[in-house]
Amino acid sequence: MRRYTILIVFEPWDWENATPEVRQEYFDAHHAFETYVAEHGKRLAGSALCDADTATTVGRGVGEERVVTDGPFVELSEQVGGYYDVELPDLDTAIAAARLLPEAYTLEIRPVMTIDGYGSV
Repeated sequence: MRRYTILIVFEPWDWENATPEVRQEYFDAHHAFETYVAEHGKRLAGSALCDADTATTVGRGVGEERVVTDGPFVELSEQVGGYYDVELPDLDTAIAAARLLPEAYTLEIRPVMTIDGYGSV
């Protein structure tokens, strides 16, 4: 099994005012993804993230030299809105799983790096 993080990128929109039907389409797609992952591997974690305007960015530097600012590092029309951390047999299986998520998303799949001597979840 290989561990992958799937980053969910989307253009912000008004979820609070989405119709129940639109919300259900998103829930159904996420459920299909989670079912597929459970059949082919394992979901380790996943979560939706608050909007980028709630972010705090800690800039480059050392100690107190690092500047802390409100908001995301860069202003973009799209933002990372959530993630899944999964174990699946291979990249093809991860791609097949990602294709089940809502079509409005751009999905970035990254293998998780293993570093000797540094534990991971």
